[in-house]
Amino acid sequence: MSADDEDEASPGGRRLIGLGLALLLALGLVVALSPALFDRLRQSAALVGGDVIEPHFALTDSSGRIVSEADFRGRFVLLLFGYTACADICPTSLAIVAGALDRLPSEQAARIVPIFVTLDPERDDPLTASRYAAAFSPRLIGLGGTVAQIDAALRSFRVYRARVPGSAPDLYTLDHSALLYLVDPEGRFRATFDPGQGAPALVEGLAQAVR
Repeated sequence: MSADDEDEASPGGRRLIGLGLALLLALGLVVALSPALFDRLRQSAALVGGDVIEPHFALTDSSGRIVSEADFRGRFVLLLFGYTACADICPTSLAIVAGALDRLPSEQAARIVPIFVTLDPERDDPLTASRYAAAFSPRLIGLGGTVAQIDAALRSFRVYRARVPGSAPDLYTLDHSALLYLVDPEGRFRATFDPGQGAPALVEGLAQAVR
């Protein structure tokens, strides 16, 4: 393996690749999703099944403060679960969220708090999650926490996660559901959105939800 290949295989290399793709999307350039990636995004819509979602989280922000859904009463919360070493779905979805919020009328966008929750407490501390989210939009809040805190949030939102071993202990990947979860101003689960349908569909769905 060449030095370039090793860089691309590392978490940092994958993170840079993902950020590059996402920034192109955020800038409004036309980037075609591969069929495999699009299918993974679409198939995630089935992962919540018929389970009842009772939205709750108690996670840590970049300052070390515990943040819960109760801190956002009076506003909608749009949550995305992912991790910073994700090479495709996470940066693509974050860019779609950032682009959708930019396209919404300002009064509607102001009512939505977008939150990125890391699935990977082993590699992503709260500060790392916060910086990663902010690279896509200053609106985005990044949250992390302990294994117990994150596992509790995943159970609450019925988020699927499975660890896939890599060529080295720290080069594992995570298969996970890629839905967006909307919580209303009273703290009740409102809807899921499939980012695979793109920013225009997300704009329409959010506009209807917060109207």
